[in-house]
Amino acid sequence: MSIILDLPPELEEELSAEANRLNLPLQEYVLRILSSHPFLENPPQNGSQLVAYWENAGVINSRPNIEDSQQSARKLRHEAEHRNSV
Repeated sequence: MSIILDLPPELEEELSAEANRLNLPLQEYVLRILSSHPFLENPPQNGSQLVAYWENAGVINSRPNIEDSQQSARKLRHEAEHRNSV
């Protein structure tokens, strides 16, 4: 199904900027926003439901290049703590 929307320029710029920040095509980013509506209407009630949601949304295992998540998290934390301020 195709839908044509006339968005206010400010909203289009905001959506485009966020899609670029996430390195996603605008169409895919908007589709993700629209598909999150059921989640907002009926949020997970416990940890297992949240994990199931993340698995279905493709968040879990979305970074196969990270072999050791704990090591990667420590590295990111270290880099954040030791970056030079501008």
